[in-house]
Amino acid sequence: MIVSTLILSENSFLSGHLEWAQWLLIIVSSLILFIISPYAKTESQFFKATRRLKAPNTIVLTGSLIISWIFAKSITNAANLGLDYGIVGGVAYAGYYLSFAVAGIIIYNLRTKGGFKSIHEFLTTKFGKRAMALFSILIAIRLFNEVWSNTMVIGSYFGEQGSTPYYWSIILFTLLTLAYAIKGGLSSSIFTDVVQMALFSVLLIIILWNIFSVESFSAKDIAMSGNWSFELGLNLFFAAIIQSFSYPFHDPVLTDRAFISSPKITRQSFLIASLLGAICIILFSVVGVYAQNQDMQGQAAVEVGKAFGVVILLIINFIMITSAASTLDSTFSSFSKLLAIDLNLGKNITFGRVSMGIIAVLGTLPVFLNAEILSATTISGTMVIGLTPVFLLWKMKVPKISFYLSITCGLIFGFLLVFKVFPKSLIFTHGKYADLLWVNIWGIASCNILYCMPSWIKK
Repeated sequence: MIVSTLILSENSFLSGHLEWAQWLLIIVSSLILFIISPYAKTESQFFKATRRLKAPNTIVLTGSLIISWIFAKSITNAANLGLDYGIVGGVAYAGYYLSFAVAGIIIYNLRTKGGFKSIHEFLTTKFGKRAMALFSILIAIRLFNEVWSNTMVIGSYFGEQGSTPYYWSIILFTLLTLAYAIKGGLSSSIFTDVVQMALFSVLLIIILWNIFSVESFSAKDIAMSGNWSFELGLNLFFAAIIQSFSYPFHDPVLTDRAFISSPKITRQSFLIASLLGAICIILFSVVGVYAQNQDMQGQAAVEVGKAFGVVILLIINFIMITSAASTLDSTFSSFSKLLAIDLNLGKNITFGRVSMGIIAVLGTLPVFLNAEILSATTISGTMVIGLTPVFLLWKMKVPKISFYLSITCGLIFGFLLVFKVFPKSLIFTHGKYADLLWVNIWGIASCNILYCMPSWIKK
């Protein structure tokens, strides 16, 4: 009785101070990460995350990979897909985590059999500096998208889009994350990733414990929550699987981590992260499945949090802050490395830190426009399907024109998807994401043909 009274009192107190509690979460968590994150004194520490002359081990690298990809927008999308399609929606979105396995195996071969030290070195060697420059533009766009698409999720927990609390929470969160990212670069990013991964795991367990404590909800409800049809989730699942053969290579947050440890540790970490990352996404989609079971409407994670009380809502909020911060600091680190190391514009820490400030400002601008979160993943993933043959067929001898033909073809199909002008006669399934699936199927087939065609003609 006394315990129940204390819990009710705590909920009542937090309910009356919810907004202040949310602000406190952002400020305190960011300040703690700033204090504990290492200070980078050398370029190797700032750009390559070496600490005491040692590279990250399997556990550290795996944790960093998983949390840097479980962004705020990803778990928001996973929960919402669970609400819309049941567990099928979560499995569909988890399909993107095949990207880790694909990248891990191919980059292992690039390093051990090709002797390449970076993606940019591989592209420059095989296709020339112009190809590398075009690729750099594509990944810069990716990093630009990562900033606003994650901070918008944070803003949604503080107010309606366009409201004053919405904007101020995004600005404050971005500045605080930028502060500790500037302090240590990639060393700071990977170190804080381990802390954030541990927090994410504990908080997710607490949420799932509360959900499964509800008598009217069970594992059977999860299993029966979706329909395994194209119309109700499988369109997205197969699109995610197809995109996984090109998607990881335009994400420097992922590929930068593929060159800092030994090839063996890297491959092992990527394969483990592929499995565990997918499991995490599916588990978080259970939040949406529960929302569906309880006939909730709106943003699944928010509604479930409200249903369980202020404490759980704050825990979900903290998960969003944790996951968004890990992606944001990784984005800042990758952008600075892109400019300073990959493009060789200034190999010093000061230049790297200034670069972080630039992407923080530019990446925040779309927040003030009408941006849509899921499109940052699905559309950008289609735009780069031209990378599929470039990396899958990396040992194949082709002329330089093959790169441009494939990349241009992918961009064209991406624009067909954006402007919704892809011929409906070429779409053979129905429902949401049917156009996404078939644009990718036809697009990747076309990219592969165009990539190989110049070498076929020469023969």
